[in-house]
Amino acid sequence: MPAALQWIVNAAPVSVDALSHPFDLGQFSGSVAQAIWRGSQVAQADQSVVSSGWASLDAQLPGGGWPCNALTELLQPQPGLCEWRLLAPALAGLAAGGGPILLVGPPKRPHAPGLVKLGIAEKSIVWIAADTPAERLWTTEQLVKATPRGGTILAWLPQARAEQLRRLQVHAQSCDCPVFLFRPEAAQLDASPAPLRVLTTLGPDWSLHVHLLKRKGALLDGPIVLPSVPGTLASVLTPRLMRPSQLLARSEVSDVPALGRAVDQRHLRQLAAH
Repeated sequence: MPAALQWIVNAAPVSVDALSHPFDLGQFSGSVAQAIWRGSQVAQADQSVVSSGWASLDAQLPGGGWPCNALTELLQPQPGLCEWRLLAPALAGLAAGGGPILLVGPPKRPHAPGLVKLGIAEKSIVWIAADTPAERLWTTEQLVKATPRGGTILAWLPQARAEQLRRLQVHAQSCDCPVFLFRPEAAQLDASPAPLRVLTTLGPDWSLHVHLLKRKGALLDGPIVLPSVPGTLASVLTPRLMRPSQLLARSEVSDVPALGRAVDQRHLRQLAAH
């Protein structure tokens, strides 16, 4: 019997008074204490991470960034909607360090000028046009096995099954770079072996709403709101257009008197007809 299991078997029963006291990590050695985390706290990742580039998001991600040696599943209402704006800061940092950005089966042809606007050099992008689900899955698995250093893998796998994701997660544990899988919003109802699952939707005023569906730590109430103006629009939008929700609110308020007058006039015409 292993020593740790023997220690548990021979341990004295825990009294009710002991349960009322806070758990003391000091009774364990340093390596064991570091490996223990409370379910009410965000865990410290035991592998390397890459900063997301968003301070508020890093504060909620285990280890303070996108994990290496594991899958990160990014869900969104439709492909091509949020992923570039969410990942651009991290991808720009990896590209600046010379790391390759490997794309497997993106839904649209990568737009080089737009990527440059996001800070991602065109020479860093490697686009692999895998058309069928089987080709995308096979290509992703081979890239994860190759464990490209300093870069990242982005794969669009909307039809991947749980057992296929589990196989990728096993290989990703030996991969020294972040691995992002993009899947539809409806996939949040399915089980997934990915340690980190994120749902991203569009919010008002060019913002992104990031929901952490699964992480090593307590559940997060509500979304993380990230101000994110598309790179191609940031230099041409006026201050008023940076907050279109305020313009819409003012327009609705100004239309109320006009609408009231139109109702009154219609009512008077109906009375005159009688």
